[in-house]
Amino acid sequence: MKFTVQEIADLIKGTVDGDPKTEIHKLSKIEQGEPGSISFLGNPKYTHYIYQTRASAVIVNHDFEPEQTINCSLIRVENAYNAFAMMLEAYNNLNREKSGISKYAAIAENAETGDNCFIGDFVSVGEHVKIGSNVKIYSNTSIGDNVVIGDNTILNAGVKIYNDCHIGNNCTLHSGVVIGADGFGFAPQSDNHYAKVAQIGNVILEDNVEIGANTTIDRATLGSTIIRKGVKLDNLIQIAHNVEIGENTVIAAQTGIAGSTRIGRNCMIAGQVGIIGHLEIGNNVKIAAQSGISTNVPDGAIVMGSPAFEISNYRKAYVYFRSLPKLADRISVLEKKFKGEQ
Repeated sequence: MKFTVQEIADLIKGTVDGDPKTEIHKLSKIEQGEPGSISFLGNPKYTHYIYQTRASAVIVNHDFEPEQTINCSLIRVENAYNAFAMMLEAYNNLNREKSGISKYAAIAENAETGDNCFIGDFVSVGEHVKIGSNVKIYSNTSIGDNVVIGDNTILNAGVKIYNDCHIGNNCTLHSGVVIGADGFGFAPQSDNHYAKVAQIGNVILEDNVEIGANTTIDRATLGSTIIRKGVKLDNLIQIAHNVEIGENTVIAAQTGIAGSTRIGRNCMIAGQVGIIGHLEIGNNVKIAAQSGISTNVPDGAIVMGSPAFEISNYRKAYVYFRSLPKLADRISVLEKKFKGEQ
């Protein structure tokens, strides 16, 4: 696909300095620009690259004033980073402009599909499924019975959605996501064996949720595991049964959340965090990477460590922790001195 610099400027509401007819057919980093590509300058520390880049066009802020000769066209916008993000989204949407149903898809006769859907090769759609309009379902995806999928949702290749789960509007699920597998429920028996506890609930994803590759969200034992609107989950996250995650919370990779924990709104949880079950995590909480959460966390708290506690106290404690060998040596010297004086 090719676009002129002027067409791109019109898309991102910018103005052109240079040749508006230059053709662009790819995107690039500013330091790796090639003829026919477009990049952006959003961070001042990369400014020197704009004088070296071979890109045909660069998106810059309105107030950018070059100090040397520039060999590319400039598109001036209010915020170069945001404008480039807008262009990436438009480019991504163009690549996803697919519709129609593959002859290799297996769709139950009583399943319902909305307008302008795309269903790829070897997709399986179960009984009484309801799929909204403009939904994209890519190859080898499996959708169980009674699943509901909202408008404009994208299921990438290899997604698995178990029976009775609900997926909202404008959601994106990346490859390998599993929604609605059984929660980890086993009852210990007198003979040291474990009896499986049936998991008969479901998973509900509200609108505008994005789930990263190979993340798993277990169905509830009873009721629902709920991911509220606007939540963004990274790759390789485990969400256990009956967990609830509040609106617009973001969670980074390799985090695990045990059953029946409730996480509030607008939280930020970094990578490799472990959260035990049946906790209450408040709104606007921030949890640092590799933290272990074993107690409730109040609204607005910032915690770190394993077990985690308030971040400023953790940092002070860590200074002393790193000094323990020196402190031990000093104590040893003092003990010897004290014994010598007796």
